Amino acid sequence: MQDHKLAVLIDADNVPYANVKEMLEEVSKSGTPTVKRIYGDWTKPHLSGWKNVLLENAITPVQQYSYTTGKNSSDSALIIDAMDILYSEKVTGFCIVSSDSDFTRLATRLREAGMLVIGIGEKKTPPPFIAACNKFIYIEILKQAEKVEPLKTEDKTAVPNKSVPVQRAIDKVDKQTVKMIVNSVDDLADETGWAFLASLGNFISKKKPDFDPRNYGFNKLYDLVKYIDRFEIDEREAGGHKHVKHIYLRLK
Repeated sequence: MQDHKLAVLIDADNVPYANVKEMLEEVSKSGTPTVKRIYGDWTKPHLSGWKNVLLENAITPVQQYSYTTGKNSSDSALIIDAMDILYSEKVTGFCIVSSDSDFTRLATRLREAGMLVIGIGEKKTPPPFIAACNKFIYIEILKQAEKVEPLKTEDKTAVPNKSVPVQRAIDKVDKQTVKMIVNSVDDLADETGWAFLASLGNFISKKKPDFDPRNYGFNKLYDLVKYIDRFEIDEREAGGHKHVKHIYLRLK
């Protein structure tokens, strides 16, 4: 797997500062943040809470004055910097941290250039920006996991497994989600009907960039498919290693 060098660009006006550490930890799962910049009008009192966060996480603030009332002035500065970084050829991916749909065209352009594009924003983020990213992560699921039951599914075939580790859910495991997972397993299945679980997550993310088992209250995709209870599960030894398992699924 390629270890991406990532430029992390944060829109201070459109994300909360409380979970920046968790955001950067999440980004590190996809690569190494080599550029970390945040954009805003730092003369404004509502951004004062960012100061300690920036120092603790080595994020460079970029000043962008508000020239007009009611318009997010940091958008243009972030976009210009992103294009400069793109042409410098020093990174292989970008993480755009914002809940603003104004970055939709930027994300599209970066993907056209062959860049990995990760979006991080709140649940209120408009669908066009989410769809323009390779992967989109909701800030709400980056908060500390809590021991709570997932929201009940509308699909009566999905039987809860109370032994499965869960965190706070922001979406329901509804019939549409179950159908998407079932169809994806069917699409990936070999001639015997088995599909490799590790391939399933990546395949679904191509269809739905904001798909994440944590959205539904589960720490892992394996826990989510067990909860849905529509599949046979086969754990196979990987290359003779007893302690390494490859997990395969097949529709019941």
